[in-house]
Amino acid sequence: MRSYLSYFKLRIITNIQYRAAALAGVSTQLFFGFMYILFYIALYESNAGISAPMSLENVISYMWLGQAFYALRIPVLKDSELLNMIKDGNLAYEIIRPQDFYFKFYIKLYAHRLISVMLRFFPIVIVSVLLPKPYNLGAPTSIGAFIIFLVILVLSSFLITALSILVHLLTIFTIDSRGVFSFYAVIGELFMGGIVPIPFLPKILRIIAYILPFRFLSDFPYRIYMGDISISSGINLIPINILWIIVIVLIGYMVSKIALRKAVIQGG
Repeated sequence: MRSYLSYFKLRIITNIQYRAAALAGVSTQLFFGFMYILFYIALYESNAGISAPMSLENVISYMWLGQAFYALRIPVLKDSELLNMIKDGNLAYEIIRPQDFYFKFYIKLYAHRLISVMLRFFPIVIVSVLLPKPYNLGAPTSIGAFIIFLVILVLSSFLITALSILVHLLTIFTIDSRGVFSFYAVIGELFMGGIVPIPFLPKILRIIAYILPFRFLSDFPYRIYMGDISISSGINLIPINILWIIVIVLIGYMVSKIALRKAVIQGG
């Protein structure tokens, strides 16, 4: 356990040094936040007589939360160390190490996402809260909703890390990793509500989104925050969220074992 904590601390310390990248990320997230909001304001104003599945205020809050926690919910956040190890065939070296290969890189990927969010979300939240209406991030509907939002956000960080490392491991079985990552990025962004909120999707896509685990990464916690999903419904969905974490971790763990055996065979 101590060795895993060391990996976690080392990755945190390493990523803290890239403050310029964090500043660039904040600027980028603020820019896209304004672009999305201006788009939806224009959309709502031009269709004033049509009922929408979410209020404009909730959509704007949804967009700001998506930008504030972008580094946490982004589907593709590549780990160059792991990808280089897969590409060079050096996975076999992991067999002789005392740490478990899967959980070693799970900790590293989790630390990477965590520090990326910590360096970015404070300034984005501060700016978005201080903006005048209707451009601002609204307050949570209640203290209870905010607590559930935080719980689900923590669970989503475990789930996105498990999905991320699984996709990394799947590149072992492909000729080029770009295809796997591109496919995952499109599917993940669509069904987590990263492109448009899930309530705006056509019915068939909404059904698929409710089946897949991606909605727990952003759409679910954000709509709890805004009160678009009730607290009772949120509490009922938490066990499903935890179940998805366990399933994806188990699948990733089994794939890692297969990958290590494959690396041994390739090494002769």
